[in-house]
Order: sequence, then C-alpha cells, then structure tokens
Amino acid sequence: MHNFKLVTIIGARPQFVKASVVSKALRAKGVHEILVHTGQHYDDNMSRVFFDEMEIPRPDYNLAVGSGTQGAQTAASLEKIEQVLLQEKPDWVLVYGDTNATIAGALAAAKLNIPIAHIEAGLRSFNRTMPEEINRVMTDVISTLLFCPTPVAIENLRHDGITGGVHLVGDVMVDALLHYTPIGEAKSQILTSHNLTPKNYSLMTIHRPSNADSPGRLVQLFECLKTASMPVIFPVHPRTRKLIGSLFQNENHPVRLIEPLGYLDMMVLEKNAKVIITDSGGIQKEAYLHKVPCLTVRPETEWVETVEDGWNTLVNDRLEDLPKLIVNPPEPKQWLTHYGDGQAAEKITEILLQTF
Repeated sequence: MHNFKLVTIIGARPQFVKASVVSKALRAKGVHEILVHTGQHYDDNMSRVFFDEMEIPRPDYNLAVGSGTQGAQTAASLEKIEQVLLQEKPDWVLVYGDTNATIAGALAAAKLNIPIAHIEAGLRSFNRTMPEEINRVMTDVISTLLFCPTPVAIENLRHDGITGGVHLVGDVMVDALLHYTPIGEAKSQILTSHNLTPKNYSLMTIHRPSNADSPGRLVQLFECLKTASMPVIFPVHPRTRKLIGSLFQNENHPVRLIEPLGYLDMMVLEKNAKVIITDSGGIQKEAYLHKVPCLTVRPETEWVETVEDGWNTLVNDRLEDLPKLIVNPPEPKQWLTHYGDGQAAEKITEILLQTF
C-alpha cells in the first residue's frame, strides 16, 4: 500500500464510466482513493445502476448537489468538495472531463494548494458559449498533471501556453469500451425487449442545454424526424422528459421514448444501431469506436478526428436532412486508432505514482 492519498471527483454518467477503469487501476497499485460523487446526475437509472453493473467502488461521499443553474450547481459542489478536502487532506485531486463537478473539484483543490490531475485534458470545441468549454479550459489552466487522449489535445494545450505536466495517455473510454462491450453483449436483453434488429434502428441522445432546454428546438427536432423510415430509439434524460410534454401524442411517430439506460445496455444499442444522433461528446467517440456513423446536433465538436475520418457529421443547421441521413449516412473515409490502445488507465496510474 502506497502512502498516497487521492480524492477522485465524479458527478455525471460519463465520469462513472471513466472512473470504473481508472479507480480499478489505482486501487490495484495500492493507491488510497477517496471517491466523491457530487450527485449532479441523481436519477437512480443514471447513477446507481452504473455503480452496480460496472462494479465501481461505492462513493465515500455523495454530496447530493442535484440539478440547478450552472452557477448554483457549481457553487454548491465547490462548497461541499472543499469540506471533504479539508477533512481528508489528500495528496492529489483527480478530475475528469468538463462538467460542473470537474471545475468545482479543481477550484476547491487549487485554493487549498492541492495538486490537480485532469483526465481528458486539452479538448476544445472553441465555442465559449458552452459551459463545458469554460469548465475544461479553466481546469487545464490550474492542473498540475494533464492527461491527454489525443495528439490534437496536446497541441491545443501548447496553443494555450501549457506544456508542463502534459502526457499523451490515450482515452480511458477505450479501456472501458474494450472491457465492457463483450460483457454487455453476453448479458444485455435490450434488443429483444424493444423488438429491435441490428442495423434497423437509429439511436438518439439529446442532453445539452442548447438542445434539451429549448422546447422550440425539441419541437423542430421531432418534427424533422417524423418522416424517418426506421425507429429512432431515444433514452430520455429526466430533464428532457419534463420539457417534451405532449410532443408525442401521435403514436405513429418513429421516435420511441425509453427510460435512461445503464452502460451495458447503451453499449449494445450503440454497437447495433445503423446510425447515432447525438449532442454528447462521449457518444460521438463511442460511435466512432464501434464504427457506427454519427450525426451530431451541434455546430462543432471537440472530437475533430471523428469528423475528419468521415464517421461523424455535424447537422446542427440541417435537421431537415436527418430522415435521409439516417437511411444513407455519409460514407466514411477511413478509421484510425486515434484514441489509444486501451491502456490509458494503467499509464495514468504509473505517471501519478512516479510524480508522487
């Protein structure tokens, strides 16, 4: 057992997935990890099921921050994380990605002079109207170790004048996908339970405020999809479901609302979809790793490699094209292993131990 104490901050579903592989690697090397869940994703189907099916260690702290405005959620997380750090006195704080839990954890650590390690450092959409972009830029500035998934991420940091403590480790999502997809294929009944056949449906996820918090935008999206010639399976975030209201009075609408899914069911749905419609950064990348065409309802993406290789198409201003793109998605140009070899968690653990 190392005399090395680390606090890991997680708060949203993609971070549970990443932590499942990194926490396993840290603990296998004897690191004393304190897991803090801010409770940003508080719905049972979006939280507890992940811990159960992925065997993630139970959080040592659940801060129960819940939903709220950007400022309120960040402030509540910051205040409660600071209390944990004062009590635990860790050697390092580890944060993931670009959520409010990420920036809150990083700010709390920085103000207490605790070094920060940032997994998924260097990603940029170059859209400062996105809360996630502010979170990731600010976290990179105050981090000591920056674990980058791609060479593009390293170049982005260099452009921002950040060169110290930068490491190319690959993407921990690759580690998770390689490990859990075969398990999901063996265990999941999601295709049977929804009467789906592989490559005869599309999968949609919408959660970003620019899409999910705008009733007008949702109406536009569903209006454009009403002529789709195959089912559009839509696992609905609780916040989005509240806004949808009476949009689905027509039972013949091809969009099928289903409950939020665990990671294993989601992997199986992604892998077997003909095409994926999303505004999620993580799902764009998972679509690429599964070699499934992706239609991204955003004006830009931080995962530029997926667009350059032709597997991802930005359709933010072309929603009316969705029905034909679902049936005939753009032809990919190539598929390259941009995101590492599935050993990112091991590399991160070794670098943290060497630095400590």
